Amino acid sequence: MISRRLVLAGLGGAGGLAAAGLGGVGLVEARVLPGRVRLDRALGRCGSLPPVPSEQADVREERWRSAARGTDVAMTVVTPRGVPARGLPVVVALHGAGGDHRAVLVLCLDRYLAHAVAHGTPPFAVVGVDGGATYWHRRATGDDPLAMITGEVLPRLARRGLRTDRIGLLGWSMGGYGALLAAERLGAGRVAAVAASSPALFASLEAARGANRTAFDDADDFARNDVFAGLDALRPVPAWIDCGTSDTFAPRAGRLRDRLRPKPAGGLFGGCHDGPYWMRRAPGHLDFLGRRLARGV
Repeated sequence: MISRRLVLAGLGGAGGLAAAGLGGVGLVEARVLPGRVRLDRALGRCGSLPPVPSEQADVREERWRSAARGTDVAMTVVTPRGVPARGLPVVVALHGAGGDHRAVLVLCLDRYLAHAVAHGTPPFAVVGVDGGATYWHRRATGDDPLAMITGEVLPRLARRGLRTDRIGLLGWSMGGYGALLAAERLGAGRVAAVAASSPALFASLEAARGANRTAFDDADDFARNDVFAGLDALRPVPAWIDCGTSDTFAPRAGRLRDRLRPKPAGGLFGGCHDGPYWMRRAPGHLDFLGRRLARGV
């Protein structure tokens, strides 16, 4: 798991520019050759790390053995300081590949949530959960992260007094895909709003395996869990979808935005597929989710 310190240093640093000459750079710029993100990072197009708010939230962690996933899991529960937790609505946050429940802290969502609530966003809890490398759908092994969320995470939160009848969903990259898929599966009756940042949406199984060979079990698994195939269920859910213009997922994110009516909040913004980009978008995500949750409770 990447530490918060690495995020604050740029979450991965600046990639080098590997082009032999002006002609090579031009082909990369036109996306004919791979390396667009490396080029944009070298040219400063990925954007900088945003200021991190000084306000602090309350953070708690809980661990258990998940029956749905068949492994030990944890969740990080972030609540605005000074606000009674009882009755607070919940946003479940889904991490990207290689992450875990602590992604909400790595991306400083504890600080951004506290700042948002202090400046008028209706209060809610953000809960980071463990999805492993499942790509947030049931796998052939029986590992089922959505069943963990609905059958384990939400009941545990309800026992703490949080409100879980209608929830918000938030995710980045793999988690952005997962948040959209979960919104389709749970529907507008259970999901008050979804915010997906840089969702890892693939056009085919081959494209998915080119980026992450373990994302889907096989062609049937990909087809069953294709977000584009479930848009009728997603359309009634208020959505925010964004992506960086220097992100290789930008074309698919733009296509998804074009397929949904009403048009989702968010958009395509300058930036890459990295932590500083997601942190720059965090205030918009949290305000959108908080206000939608407040309408539904």
